[in-house]
Formats: sequence, structure tokens, C-alpha cells
Amino acid sequence: MKRLAIDTTQMMRRTEDLISAASNRYRITVQVANRAQRRRFEEFDSIDESRMKPVLRAIVEMSDELTQPEIIGE
Repeated sequence: MKRLAIDTTQMMRRTEDLISAASNRYRITVQVANRAQRRRFEEFDSIDESRMKPVLRAIVEMSDELTQPEIIGE
């Protein structure tokens, strides 16, 4: 299975945005890891497999929640 090519510059920017918005770096790291783990198990159960790694997807989702407050998330 081939993975999608990702823009590393954009991913680094999103990661930095998450870290700078968080009051605690450890807590945001744990939140990203927990979300990635949930996504991995959800993908495992579904037939449609994602082409993006769960950690990267978690970072993208969480950074989107920062920039778009209308998105409901944890």
C-alpha cells in the first residue's frame, strides 16, 4: 500500500501551531498519541484504509480544530 506524499513544511507548521497553542507540551503530545491510537484502531476495523499515518492525521485534525473553532473535537 502506498502512502500519500505529504508536505513536510506544512506538517511542521501545524505541529508548531499545536505546541505553541498548548499550555503543556507533554499533555498535547499525549493527546496526539491517544487520538492517533484511536484512529489506528478505527482504520483497522474499517475496510477503507487511509493513506496517511495515524499520527500525522491526528496532528492535522487537531490543528484544524485550532484554526476552525466550528469543528467539534476533543
